[in-house]
Amino acid sequence: MARDEAVIGCTGELLIATRGSAGPGEILVRVRGGTETFLAWSEEPLPRGTIVLVIESRGTRQVGVIEWADPLDALGGVTDAP
Repeated sequence: MARDEAVIGCTGELLIATRGSAGPGEILVRVRGGTETFLAWSEEPLPRGTIVLVIESRGTRQVGVIEWADPLDALGGVTDAP
């Protein structure tokens, strides 16, 4: 079972909702200069359209994910303007 370390730390969008321990969903990830799909596993069910962070590779085209919240959004849209 080959692990894909390049995808760890990437974010993506769930194309198909995850069901927690009941089964995976599907994620579209930007990686290696393009986009690829993977089966996505999460501890808690996550709805379609959720932005997620890949936290582990589970082997051939399968990853573990958590919901992603952009830390810059919490700062109210930080800009570089003076």
